[in-house]
Order: sequence, then structure tokens, then C-alpha cells
Amino acid sequence: MSCYFIASIHTTTPQSQSEYRDYIQLVKPIVEQHSGVYLVRTENLTALSNNWTPDRLIIIRFPDREHLDRCFQSEEYRRIAGKRENSVDSRAVIAEGID
Repeated sequence: MSCYFIASIHTTTPQSQSEYRDYIQLVKPIVEQHSGVYLVRTENLTALSNNWTPDRLIIIRFPDREHLDRCFQSEEYRRIAGKRENSVDSRAVIAEGID
């Protein structure tokens, strides 16, 4: 069953945006190596609520939960995770699809 990684990103300073841009470039090939497909990866958002106004939204589809877990637990990902953790406020959920 498909599994979706959904993340909202809030950047706080121009310095954090630079660090996060580095992360964006490094994470894409790791995700793709683990069969992840980016469905949404954008800053072009229209907030429908004042309570949730992310700067960026990401939705990645994986074939199943195992592929998703292997991706984000991989050594390659762990080496770059600090670039995201130290630069932006991110919130993420994992959702199972309805295949």
C-alpha cells in the first residue's frame, strides 16, 4: 500500500533558508534512491487558515511504509538531517494511501 510523507516547512531567517536549500539539493537523490516520488514540492501555497501558513509543503509517495522507513533511517539521510533540523521548523506526518 502506498505511503505518503507530508511535511510543512517554516523558515525563520535568511540564513536558515540557505542551509535548507543545501538540504533540498542533497535529499532529493536519497528519496529517489528509495523509490520515493515527489508529488508536491513548492513554496507556492495559498493558506486557507490563519492557523497554518507554511512557507513550503512537500508530499512524497513511497510504494509502502518499508521504503519510507528505509529512506529516512538510511545512513545517507542521517548525514544530512541536521541541515533541516538546524535550519527550519518542520512538521511531518505519514499517511497510508488507499490503493
